Amino acid sequence: MRNVEKPNLENVWEVFVKLGLPQNVTIPQVFNTIRSKLSPMLQGLKKDQTIKWYCFLIHGSRKTGDPNLFFHIRLEPKDEINDKAQINNILPDYCEKEMTALFMDVEGNSQEINGIDKNLLKNGEIEEAWRILGEQSEWLMNMLNIYKDNVEIPIGQITQFMHFYLNMFGLGGHAVLYLGPVFPF
Repeated sequence: MRNVEKPNLENVWEVFVKLGLPQNVTIPQVFNTIRSKLSPMLQGLKKDQTIKWYCFLIHGSRKTGDPNLFFHIRLEPKDEINDKAQINNILPDYCEKEMTALFMDVEGNSQEINGIDKNLLKNGEIEEAWRILGEQSEWLMNMLNIYKDNVEIPIGQITQFMHFYLNMFGLGGHAVLYLGPVFPF
């Protein structure tokens, strides 16, 4: 894995890719969306140095009354890209471009990560935690991309990789497997 740098949180943008209603979103759909949309977009933008850093999670919509789940992507573009129109110009059409926003504007200048106490981090730098989240996002895409393009990845395969991930910390000998719909986070 290449070295992921700490993001400049003053220039991080939020981008969204729609998954659908929570009761309709499936784990294979999540895997396929990562492989067919997020991975080509993010790795392509990183390869041609249009973006410096990214991470992603699944969240509900920020739009009032919208019950859908989205991939919530945060990315730091190169310095020359610094407004919404420029960000939307580099994004594919499947991104929800009307939802694109500067991270600092949406979060009210908060750079925190829920559940992470920056006072416990070296130098109190929350950017280091964001860097690790970027590495985790890259690792997850790389893990999914080792599979052939034309196969549906069995959830047991991913569960086993997650077991290995947790096992490195001694956090249990068994992976937890949830086969229901994707949780609305």
